[in-house]
Amino acid sequence: MDSDSLLRLIYLGLIAASLAGWVLVEFRQRTGPTLRMAIAWGLIFLATAGGYGLWQNIRRDALAMSPGEGNQVELARMQDGHYYVTLQINGTDVTFVVDTGATGMVLTLEDAKRLGLDPASLAFLGTADTANGRVRTAMVTLPLVVLGPFRDEDFRAYVNEGELSGSLLGMDYLGTFRIELEGDRMILQR
Repeated sequence: MDSDSLLRLIYLGLIAASLAGWVLVEFRQRTGPTLRMAIAWGLIFLATAGGYGLWQNIRRDALAMSPGEGNQVELARMQDGHYYVTLQINGTDVTFVVDTGATGMVLTLEDAKRLGLDPASLAFLGTADTANGRVRTAMVTLPLVVLGPFRDEDFRAYVNEGELSGSLLGMDYLGTFRIELEGDRMILQR
């Protein structure tokens, strides 16, 4: 927990303590019914907050990628403004940020490890200029990449040695599709 979060927590704790003190003084003659009412409202609040959080996850997962009509896949733009897509690479699901500004398919070190690639055995001979500066990259070949009904074999990708919050799906892969933007949806067709 960083210092800003700790200060916010202390601030909210002081507000809660002040409110609780006021409630105790105000309702000291009716402590039992007041305590039951406070617990009920607390449970209602927790259920609402939990339901909202679950709904956001369910909505994101349900809308993120859906099969379209025929040979197409539809991606929904998420609240952060990005499109995300999960590809199955050699039977392993890998989530990518759709990045039309990236040239290639770029894997984080973590995703590369999940795919069975040992970063120590990779030759980081290439470089890439990113928002975080210049990083070293290693070219790899992915035997099988699946997106919905689409299958690509022996697809070239890069493992990024630098800090990357998630794998990127660049134009090398996206260029194999016809891309349409329709409202908050991206439609990939072949």
